[in-house]
Amino acid sequence: MTTTKLDTNKAEAFAERLLDILNSGAIALAMSLGHRTKLWDAMENLPPSTSHQIADAAGLNERYVREWLAIMVTGRFVDYDRANKIYYLPPEHAAFLTRSASSDNLATFAQYIAQLGSVEDRIVQCFHRGGGVPYRYFNRFHQIMAEDSGQTVVAHLIDSILPLIPGLIDALKSGISVLDVGCGSGKALNKMAQAFPNSRFKGYDFSPEGISNARTEAQQLELTNVQFEVKDAATISEIEQYDLITTFDAIHDQAQPDVVLKNIYQALKPDGFYLMQDIRAKTEVGDNLDHPLAPVLYTVSCMHCMTVSLAEGGMGLGTMWGEEKTLEMLREVGFKSIEIEQLDHDIMNNFYIIQKS
Repeated sequence: MTTTKLDTNKAEAFAERLLDILNSGAIALAMSLGHRTKLWDAMENLPPSTSHQIADAAGLNERYVREWLAIMVTGRFVDYDRANKIYYLPPEHAAFLTRSASSDNLATFAQYIAQLGSVEDRIVQCFHRGGGVPYRYFNRFHQIMAEDSGQTVVAHLIDSILPLIPGLIDALKSGISVLDVGCGSGKALNKMAQAFPNSRFKGYDFSPEGISNARTEAQQLELTNVQFEVKDAATISEIEQYDLITTFDAIHDQAQPDVVLKNIYQALKPDGFYLMQDIRAKTEVGDNLDHPLAPVLYTVSCMHCMTVSLAEGGMGLGTMWGEEKTLEMLREVGFKSIEIEQLDHDIMNNFYIIQKS
């Protein structure tokens, strides 16, 4: 019988890493709190201040603010003057934590950690019995996704994303027919409808909550060229109706992504374009060892994207289906002309420019 000799240096290094992970996980929750309470935004414009001054600026309870500040001081997010008991958010940190940072605001993404934690008990059950956790148990998902989309898609849609397709801006100005599949709360589609009044826009999503939010915003904007419908993308039956179809981070968590892609192919006009934004990764886990967000994205996959698909009896494709699987599935439904583009503001996604013919 042989025994494996313990490498104490390796063990100690791993133990230190575990402590760092525990601290970082706690800080991620506090980042989310700072975002949701708008503490980061309040502190961005404050000089070095007491906890009372910060609480007053944010309109919050001082005792909770003081405890939150303790997390952020020990986490090295907030500078602290012990003698005067004042706190300061450095501008170098604010550049990645506040709403004014737009797509650089990582505090928005920290909300996913708390959201996923809320379904941990149900995910544990799935490990034992299989199946999945339905969308209805993710109580803030559409709100978080709307914020996420607002930063990575809506804010850059007109200037950076749509121009990836040559001539598309001019076509939208003249007037074309556009469908957004998995439109969520409709932020991107309403932005396009407002910018291009001569074009006609339609959005499908199977969430009544998302569609309700989309319709409300369209009414507030007094848009007459956009409509939203509660519809499962797997049931789309239109044939050659649209000049442009878009999906923004919507394919990988579909129950039947192969059917949805086939429906998109059939719904496009012969000379139409399909613009798909989806996760930038490789299909094989061993090829993602250097991916800067791999652990986060695999966790989102396990505790959201994969499980909501499995809950519907679907493929459970997962967030990290990767470029190779994406290209394979696109070609299987008939797409032949596929280009992959990347934009500096979005480190998480690829943009697939796809022509039907």
